[in-house]
Amino acid sequence: MAAAETVKTTVDQFTAASNVAFKDGVEKTLAALNDANTHSKKNLEAVVASVTAATKGAEALGAQAMAFSKSSFESQVAAAKSLTGAKSVQEVVELQTAFAKTALETYMAEMGRMTETVSASVKDSMKPLNERMTAMVERLQAAR
Repeated sequence: MAAAETVKTTVDQFTAASNVAFKDGVEKTLAALNDANTHSKKNLEAVVASVTAATKGAEALGAQAMAFSKSSFESQVAAAKSLTGAKSVQEVVELQTAFAKTALETYMAEMGRMTETVSASVKDSMKPLNERMTAMVERLQAAR
């Protein structure tokens, strides 16, 4: 009988220890899943913020391009009108040269502004993603 009670006690202890270990394992797994869900949600929020910033940048660039196109067209019409009123070939060459110089200067300035818009848009759209990457690297370093 003593042997049977010892076996029963051992089985009971083993069962109790197994239940505790199983419960601890389930709790740790649930905590890890909750943590993973939290990080996934933050990652998704960062992607949404990034796409929103990129969209705003694209809209700004589009508006800027449309304004430049309109201005450029108006300048071309004005140049054409002035060319039709020229009295000599020399005057036509001078007007055309002045128009070409102004058009090129205006184009280069506009390209500089557009480059700044694109650069700012990329910076703004990458910021949320960079923040998430930094958080992940910090988390991995802390886990070491």
